[in-house]
Amino acid sequence: MACIQVIGGAPLKGEVWISGAKNAVLPIMVASLLGDGPSVISNVPHLQDVTTTMELLGRMGATLAVDDHLRIEIDPRGMQQFEAPYELVKTMRASILVLGPLVARFGHAVVSLPGGCAIGSRPVDLHLRALQQLGAEVTVVNGNIEARAETLKAANIIFDTVTVTGTENIMMAATLAEGTSVIENAAQEPEVADLANFLIKMGAKISGVGTNTLIIEGVKKLRGAEYSVLPDRIETGTFLVAAAITRGHVHVTRTQPRHLDSVIEKLRETGADIEIGDDWIDLDMHGRRPKAVNITTAPYPGFATDMQAQFTALNTITEGTAIITETIFENRFMHVQELLRLGADITVKGNSAIIRGRSGLTGAPIMATDLRASAGLVLAGLVANGTTLVDDVHHIDRGYENIEEKLGQLGAKIKRTASAGVVSRD
Repeated sequence: MACIQVIGGAPLKGEVWISGAKNAVLPIMVASLLGDGPSVISNVPHLQDVTTTMELLGRMGATLAVDDHLRIEIDPRGMQQFEAPYELVKTMRASILVLGPLVARFGHAVVSLPGGCAIGSRPVDLHLRALQQLGAEVTVVNGNIEARAETLKAANIIFDTVTVTGTENIMMAATLAEGTSVIENAAQEPEVADLANFLIKMGAKISGVGTNTLIIEGVKKLRGAEYSVLPDRIETGTFLVAAAITRGHVHVTRTQPRHLDSVIEKLRETGADIEIGDDWIDLDMHGRRPKAVNITTAPYPGFATDMQAQFTALNTITEGTAIITETIFENRFMHVQELLRLGADITVKGNSAIIRGRSGLTGAPIMATDLRASAGLVLAGLVANGTTLVDDVHHIDRGYENIEEKLGQLGAKIKRTASAGVVSRD
């Protein structure tokens, strides 16, 4: 295991570029299985989840090639296995996304029930019911989901709750179903729209992209396509918060500001001076201490749950008291216990955290508990007096490309070291 060592106190200053979006590239890679030829995906971030997805597709018989320009070629024509095994699925919940494409293209799929971050219950029953509506026979036996269908048939699907991966899974399956399917209460996240746009390049007929109603007219086959993944809005938001929490000035490039309206609004409430261009965001705190800001997470275009931990860390050192309310996942305040070790003043009541800002934090050994919590803890370490050791940071490699190098280029005193093994939660 590795840990990240942070010596706090340095305001971040400079320019940082944003990688391709983790939550877009994974479903796009999986969607390439629907094509009758190779697809080339560019702006691919170097992440552990990307590596895991490549291994999964390779095990099923797809041919993959990677070049030096952040591009992956995926050729599904050699596909022979249609199973996603537990040893891969348990580390990455997005593995469930192979279910729809495999059934639609090959008529059969076996996928282990998914794992990933321990941030709460994320059942896949919505995926399975919708797939059954499309005509698939679905069973769950010994921890595996097995689905079969000679031909999928179009259906009108209404999700009880907004589900990103459910929307993506069923949208992919419906592209090859007979007839026209409608998905209502669909997720509207930019990453879902990015997947839809990739499918359209493959020859899919999808309308309503970016709205809560998707209309998919099934086609007989899809082709391979070339596509560039959109920038990661969560990485963008994380670096903007890093600038705000350290009272710094950071220019973020190669991003899409229109996908961060809720984050930018909240950062302006903290007192940040923000300017925006077509593909850049500039945040300057002018050395001022941030003001407390209340957050309530919600599906897009609301405030992203994946930015909650970062704003929780920010509020620990603000002027005033803030309330963070988490509405998406019931177990996403595990980072609070670690922030308390740094001297934060936080009380959790139900699905809300009451945070009383303090003038400073104190470095200590702490442990990452999930992907976004890892980022929040690193941000807290940037302002804590002394040294903070964030242990178990393999989580952060699932969603951030070279985060310590990028922060270091902005002036952070940060490095990766071997795990000190000093943090225990037994």
